[in-house]
Amino acid sequence: MTDVVLVTSSFLPRFGGVEEHVLNVARELRAQGVSVAIWAVDQSDVGAPSEVDGIVVRYLPCPLPARPPRAVLSFARRAPSALVAWRRAMRADEPRVLHVHCFGPNGVWASVVASMYRVPFVVTTHGETFGDADGVFQSSRLLPAALRRSLRHAAAVTACSRYAADDLTSYGVDPADVVVIPNGIDLHEPAGAAPAGLPGRYVLGIGRLVDNKGMDLLVEAFAAASLPDDVGLVIAGDGPARRGLERLVGDLGIDDRTLFTGALDRPQVVECMSRAELLVVASRAEAFGIAILEGWRAGLPVIATTHGGPPEFVTTGVDGLLVDPEDTVRLSAAITAVVDDPVLAHRLGDAGRVRAAGYSWKRVAGDYVEQYRRSGVGSGS
Repeated sequence: MTDVVLVTSSFLPRFGGVEEHVLNVARELRAQGVSVAIWAVDQSDVGAPSEVDGIVVRYLPCPLPARPPRAVLSFARRAPSALVAWRRAMRADEPRVLHVHCFGPNGVWASVVASMYRVPFVVTTHGETFGDADGVFQSSRLLPAALRRSLRHAAAVTACSRYAADDLTSYGVDPADVVVIPNGIDLHEPAGAAPAGLPGRYVLGIGRLVDNKGMDLLVEAFAAASLPDDVGLVIAGDGPARRGLERLVGDLGIDDRTLFTGALDRPQVVECMSRAELLVVASRAEAFGIAILEGWRAGLPVIATTHGGPPEFVTTGVDGLLVDPEDTVRLSAAITAVVDDPVLAHRLGDAGRVRAAGYSWKRVAGDYVEQYRRSGVGSGS
């Protein structure tokens, strides 16, 4: 029998915020004596692992019905075999609790089998209701309805920030009933090889290249900033917005000072952070902002968005600067101020490094275990 199965919308070999969260939580739960497995949506990825560090990983089909006749027929064909796969996973792992991370098709299917097998489940939102690049919660009728039902029946509901918790109001949840468990970070994550072509000095933006992450806002602010000629801009990550960003960089005449690294592995992220002058998180809406913790760990001064979770844990002028990224004048001025003032940069970076120590994955996993205990699910030990 498995104490907890973490049911995630995405997992390795893909890597982003939710993937990092689930992987590190799984490791720490096991370290705290909680038996754990990971179930993820099967996206037919090459190189998807069947286990990580001895933790079982299963990739399960999660078809959903849609309106077009062909989609209905496709769902009718795929649903029976998907249910067989989920039942097989239930028999193999015998979970005492299903813990859904980043509700999507994974959450729909997890709630169905939880009801069938009378297994309690926990729902953790990572801001998917407003931060999904494809806007699925705005375009789908099924997902919002399924989320409302799941939240009503969940043994516990958690969120990575109060901002993300408040967004659940439109799904029938009193935010006061949502427990906020902030993200964590591996304080000793090893660095790797540097991405090719890194300039000697650079402002860094890192994350998936989608509209919500506001990389275009960073590009515009960098172009407007009064910076020394030897300071470049590094955009680390990949995604559907990359071509548009490359065009914008060319239109603004800063293509000779801008590097697009493409997707990075975790050791490269650590190394890229360690060499930067400044990290800018310019998201239009950010549920939490795990990149801020990564910047703090590296001792970087951080400029963070005022939209979303960052104002809940960043104190402007103390361990970072909070700026509305849609205000190009203010964002460019903040970038200029930090690059031009080494004393300010070091003060913010040193304070951030101290703050990072309070965001360990051990603490995150322990908070989840406490929720399992309070809700009367799982062994909790």
